Amino acid sequence: MNEFVADIDNPDGNTMTTSLEKRLFDELEQLVLIDPHTHINPHEAPSKTLADIMGYHYYTELAHSAGLEKSQIEEDGLDPKTKVGRLVEKLSDLDNTIQVSWLLEMCREFFGFTDDRITPDNWEGLYDTALAKMSEESWEQQVLEKSKLEKVFLTNDFDDKLEGFDTNIYVPCLRTDDLVFHFLKKSVRNRLNEASGIEVGDSSTFRAAIAKIFSHFVEKNAKACAISIPPNFSPQKVDAGSAAAVIKRTVKGQRLTSTEQEMLSSFAFWTLAEQCDEHGLPFDLMIGVNRRVYEGGVYQGQDLFDKRVSLLQYKQLFNAFPNVTFPVSVLGSTSNQELVSYSWIFPNVVTNGHWWYSNIPTYIEVDTRSRLEAVPRNKQIGYYSDMYKLEFALPKFRMYRRVLAKVLASDFVTGRGWTETQAIDFGKQVLRGNVETIFKV
Repeated sequence: MNEFVADIDNPDGNTMTTSLEKRLFDELEQLVLIDPHTHINPHEAPSKTLADIMGYHYYTELAHSAGLEKSQIEEDGLDPKTKVGRLVEKLSDLDNTIQVSWLLEMCREFFGFTDDRITPDNWEGLYDTALAKMSEESWEQQVLEKSKLEKVFLTNDFDDKLEGFDTNIYVPCLRTDDLVFHFLKKSVRNRLNEASGIEVGDSSTFRAAIAKIFSHFVEKNAKACAISIPPNFSPQKVDAGSAAAVIKRTVKGQRLTSTEQEMLSSFAFWTLAEQCDEHGLPFDLMIGVNRRVYEGGVYQGQDLFDKRVSLLQYKQLFNAFPNVTFPVSVLGSTSNQELVSYSWIFPNVVTNGHWWYSNIPTYIEVDTRSRLEAVPRNKQIGYYSDMYKLEFALPKFRMYRRVLAKVLASDFVTGRGWTETQAIDFGKQVLRGNVETIFKV
């Protein structure tokens, strides 16, 4: 639902501002989008049941936090309808959250749901209606069209063959966490050997294998390389001789010291940056996540962040690769201020979306306001959905557009005297234009 509620008796002029917000929002809402970061499986992009939507980690982790036992969520053999019924029992404790507002918006827009809440009394009818709708042969196209989505960036494992889907709609993106942080695992090394056709045994063969992976992705229309990074990682250039010795020990199964492990990760990371430079690909950095903080959490509900991370750790990287664009995502508002400063100074650092725990309107508004005020307008990627199923693009992007319209109205039209046309053009550039130019789509 798109309503902006205005108090027509407000003597301070908020009615005009709210009306202005609505006009800006309505214009931004018409824009066809490119989503520059998702976890969509292009072979199963839309949901098949309501469980695919409510099984999204936001709902399972919130339900678990509110008291639903993990075993009730992740029981072996649990059928989709039963899972939804169990999660619905906790929605009354979650109805204040923005995530439940996404859920209601999806159900209203896609399934014609008219009640104000999903309850134990009405959920089964909603489930059956959603199942019938999702079973339609044209469901995927319906979702893309209603969500105004033209292209969706993926998150592809380095050994993904990238076959069986339209890469002009579902755009490949090389995800590289395993290569940098899990090369010690024999399974990862075997996957690299098989995907590249090169037996990796030292630094030169490692580089050759990574080059083959990049060539494959670029041939398949890949537009970016991406990685999620822990807060303690500080990439440094490692000379090939030192890296060769460490890789040889790794392949032999010998135990590495912590220093050697850091050297191995840095060498792998630096090799990726070199390939991005060679192929003209942006390198998306998602910085600051600590894995498995809550070990008893549900699937994908175990990871958190802290404030130890600093972009100073990437000083050498940003200076070494001036021709590589680094779209950077951070998890906290304190990190956002630093990101704004780096994007202010470094031509190759770009603000990128509102990631994970920052993806609620309060934080989005603060972060958006600072970016719009301080960062060159051609260096801001306003938003990405981070979605696992197509239906989530609509409520997530709409949430961002509401915030963007609010900031443009108050800070630029009312605050600076911009025309509405100027504000709308700026909003469209942040929402789509910069995605086109930065990722060359």
